Amino acid sequence: MKMKTIDMGVNKKIALVAHDNKKPDLLEWAKFNRDLLAHHKIFATGTTGSFLEKELGFPIRRLESGPLGGDQQIGSKIVDGEIDFLIFFFFFWDPLEPQPHDPDVKALLRMAVVWNIPIACDRSSADFMISSPLMDETYQRIVPDYSEYRGRRLPSEAPAAQPAKEKE
Repeated sequence: MKMKTIDMGVNKKIALVAHDNKKPDLLEWAKFNRDLLAHHKIFATGTTGSFLEKELGFPIRRLESGPLGGDQQIGSKIVDGEIDFLIFFFFFWDPLEPQPHDPDVKALLRMAVVWNIPIACDRSSADFMISSPLMDETYQRIVPDYSEYRGRRLPSEAPAAQPAKEKE
């Protein structure tokens, strides 16, 4: 498959998502990293966005709550190139608790991998990502060129099979 690059500008578009019992962890992390986050465009789901905006004092692009479709909205923005990276404190998750929207989580993570965006699923990874020198410079993300896939022939478009000839 051919590859192409997508430019991530100096000001990144970052999605912050947190599982309910991990919202305090995300909030603590975001407050600690407030100055590093402030010049980026931040997206968040539901109440997470409200908490972040109140505590950080800068605008957060708020989407629906995760269970109401916010995770899918973030996935859609990843596909459309409107999000450069994902800090997923939903996956700052409690690994000992059952995950009520596990299919939503898997779908969102799948989109992040398909479009090769950086993902932090725990505090250590988030710390390394936010403090990387790449955060404050343009970065060329390499992604598969899906144009061949998009132009592929679907089974319904295949030529009709010819009936077998009868033996004489």
